[in-house]
Amino acid sequence: MKIKNIILSAIIALGLTSFSGVANAACGKLVIAEQNWASAELMANVDKMILEKGYGCEVELVPGATMPTFTSMNDKGTPDMNPEQWANAVYTLMLKAVDEGRMIQGNKAPITGLGEGWWITPGTIKNHPEIKGMTALEILEHPEWFPSKEDPSKGAFVGCPAGWGCQLANANLFKAFDMEKKGWVLIDPGSAAGLDGTISKAADSGDSWLGYYWNPTSMVGKYGLTPVDFGVPFAGRDNWDNCIMKPAGECADPKPTAWTKSEVNSLITSGFAKKGGNDAVTYVEKRTYPGDVMNGMLVYMADNQAKGSDAAIEFLKKHEALWSTWVTPAAAKKIKAGL
Repeated sequence: MKIKNIILSAIIALGLTSFSGVANAACGKLVIAEQNWASAELMANVDKMILEKGYGCEVELVPGATMPTFTSMNDKGTPDMNPEQWANAVYTLMLKAVDEGRMIQGNKAPITGLGEGWWITPGTIKNHPEIKGMTALEILEHPEWFPSKEDPSKGAFVGCPAGWGCQLANANLFKAFDMEKKGWVLIDPGSAAGLDGTISKAADSGDSWLGYYWNPTSMVGKYGLTPVDFGVPFAGRDNWDNCIMKPAGECADPKPTAWTKSEVNSLITSGFAKKGGNDAVTYVEKRTYPGDVMNGMLVYMADNQAKGSDAAIEFLKKHEALWSTWVTPAAAKKIKAGL
């Protein structure tokens, strides 16, 4: 009996030692999406620096955009993380992926003070004082206030670049509000820079502008954009998820609706959890940018034409009191030493 007990104890000890080694294994290689707008660039690069310097991960950043990145994560399990997944664009599919264990909502609110929808420039209000307080329903009766460059007889509504989830939403809202019949054209700005360019040009010249944007962003703060009330209530998740967010032609009868409540997640795959380990997952769970901090960083990026990598260094140097609460004390020490 004593020999058997000794052997059993040795086996248990060996098993526990082996398990401990797995649980505390070094962080492996992680692939993170660096999407093509400023806040997403910042977050991806901050994640890279913190995970590498603080936890010894090997991080590769790859280009991304809302829909393509989610599709790749869902179908192929890569990249391992999307720091700024606008959930409304993929809500039903995301919940299915989470339920089936392919993905994890690593952080359900990585940025505070969010909002997206339709906005106007200060010049719009100056040119047409009566617009102040108008709803979208009322504004859409006046396409002549927003003449299109290509056809001044039509009103220009600026939507989203191809590949963004909001492109689908704006195209279906354009149809739901009968905007074509009312004399409007839907403008594709081509890129994030193109969208920002339409706003800055209109704001600097005092021209009227109506289109899609979101907050927190440097553009909203810098140019004083004003959100527009849609004038109709939110028409429900079924209309939004199964129609408004569908590609052209997949919903024949979209209902007019206010924009759904903005939800952003830091979305990770099951592979991230396995390769990154508990420390990496816990970091993602704790990482939340206050809206004013994010807006300040975005203004810095815009004013200095800073890339995400440069902005990440600026953030880590300027906001140590914030990010140090996201990581372990040992990781914080390593990160600070690596700056």
